[in-house]
Amino acid sequence: MPNTRALLLAIAATCAALVGFALYLQHTLYMDPCPLCIIQRYLFIGIGLFALAGGLMKNPFPGALLALASAIGGIGVVARHLWVLAHPGMSCGIDPLQTSLNTLPTATLMPWLFAANGLCGDVGDPVLGLQVPQWAAIWFVILAAVLVAVVMRARRAR
Repeated sequence: MPNTRALLLAIAATCAALVGFALYLQHTLYMDPCPLCIIQRYLFIGIGLFALAGGLMKNPFPGALLALASAIGGIGVVARHLWVLAHPGMSCGIDPLQTSLNTLPTATLMPWLFAANGLCGDVGDPVLGLQVPQWAAIWFVILAAVLVAVVMRARRAR
């Protein structure tokens, strides 16, 4: 198994690629992100930044632990998103969540990355047979599983 630092840096690179792919879907295929998509985007960025910090620090444990917490949060958010998709008629649409997300400083400074303009109940075109939230769920679970191993390894090395 690769060393802890290499795993954390690979996780950071994976998260950057996932956010990059989300931007491709948004700006090239015109799939507007909903509020839950944007929250998941924040969490992927959080995982990536914490993993990067852990990979660059002498003691990777705190960064790995915070990345794991972000991944667990992502699992919770994507579970809600999948629930909304499984119950047609439910949506988080234009509601206080969307309004509050779009007024955050990150959304006003970088709307191309953090503006929520879509509806959570909209079923977009599948990507390789799965909906985008289903892919997000798979990636959050994979990242969380790897981060559990990294946290356990980093804890033993302390």
